Amino acid sequence: MIIKTKEELEGLKASGRVVAITLQEMARELKPGVTTAYLDKIAEQVLSSYGAISAPKSEYDFPGITCISVNDEVAHGIPGPRELQPGDLVNLDVSASLNGFFTDHGMTFMVPPADKVGEKLLLASRRALKKAISVAIAGNKINNIGYVVETEAKAFGFTTIRNLCGHGVGRALHEEPSDIPNYYDPMDKRVLKAGTVLAIETFVGEKEYFVEEEEDGGWLLKTPKRTRAAQFEHTVVVTEGKPIIVTQLDEKMK
Repeated sequence: MIIKTKEELEGLKASGRVVAITLQEMARELKPGVTTAYLDKIAEQVLSSYGAISAPKSEYDFPGITCISVNDEVAHGIPGPRELQPGDLVNLDVSASLNGFFTDHGMTFMVPPADKVGEKLLLASRRALKKAISVAIAGNKINNIGYVVETEAKAFGFTTIRNLCGHGVGRALHEEPSDIPNYYDPMDKRVLKAGTVLAIETFVGEKEYFVEEEEDGGWLLKTPKRTRAAQFEHTVVVTEGKPIIVTQLDEKMK
């Protein structure tokens, strides 16, 4: 989607705020013994209270309201009876539509107590997202995003997951540009245009570069050697200057 009017921007911001609130409410309940199904139920209640609709459920008939992935599960984890354990790495990925505007937001957390490598992994992915957003400026090439993500991951001694990427969003969950890699592709000559809405997401891994599909109906993506990865994601609007983050509440990104 390319934002052309103030009304469209406000509609997108409203959707982004609901998604951010939903993720925040889920994160507050992250503790040992809590099931991923319980967290998903919280998301359903919050989204419903604002009149929002789960995007993966409505667009792809995903068997959950949100995607919740634990440890070596990197993306598209299906909520269920699994109980969280101390030290678990948990990714919460919330996407929804409100009045026809789609936004996408994800964050990864650790159930206390956190281990040092896990904390470092979260920091690397979070910083990579912040830097990636900073270069999402009209006139810049899309591959600048992958360059800063890969550079940041390497600086921490980590990898990026190459077969997962960011994407366009706005009037549907997945739009053009359909792929925004987490690594530098010198052959990618695409240039960002003002008003373009992007879901920029970083997938920083401990050691691996790819994920594989589990035999669960084609949803869950895991690392082959069962190492961990951390995802962070925001929906942003590209401008001539500082990008507009629509899935961020008042507090600043850390």
